[in-house]
Amino acid sequence: MRVNINAEDILDYGKQEDKNYLIIFHLSVIVFLAIPVGNIIVPLILWMNKKDKIIGLKEVGANLLNFQIVWSVLTFISITTFALFKIMHYGTYEILFYVFIGLYALNIILPILFAIKTNNGKTENLYPNIIKLIK
Repeated sequence: MRVNINAEDILDYGKQEDKNYLIIFHLSVIVFLAIPVGNIIVPLILWMNKKDKIIGLKEVGANLLNFQIVWSVLTFISITTFALFKIMHYGTYEILFYVFIGLYALNIILPILFAIKTNNGKTENLYPNIIKLIK
């Protein structure tokens, strides 16, 4: 008798599906509005606690955290450069402020959109993977 076993089933042994946790995980990013760098700290804590217990969280979490780190760096650079250019009255610095606002809006819209997609059953990596810092 031959039994067909998927490698994914063996790797996910002992893990459970928890769509609600994945939804909360995506939405936890929005805490950056109240806590500076909360978009990295809160998801990191949630990811570290359950990454080996929930199916798909390890990959989704690494993807989300990589995006949040890159987003934080870009946002910091844009607002710092805007402030310096404004202080020095250097050229057309207004565009940097709009980039900053756009990045903020992106980091509110994407987590909500991805939480909705997760609720509809799509659990693969959703964030653009620009630089892989966490694997």
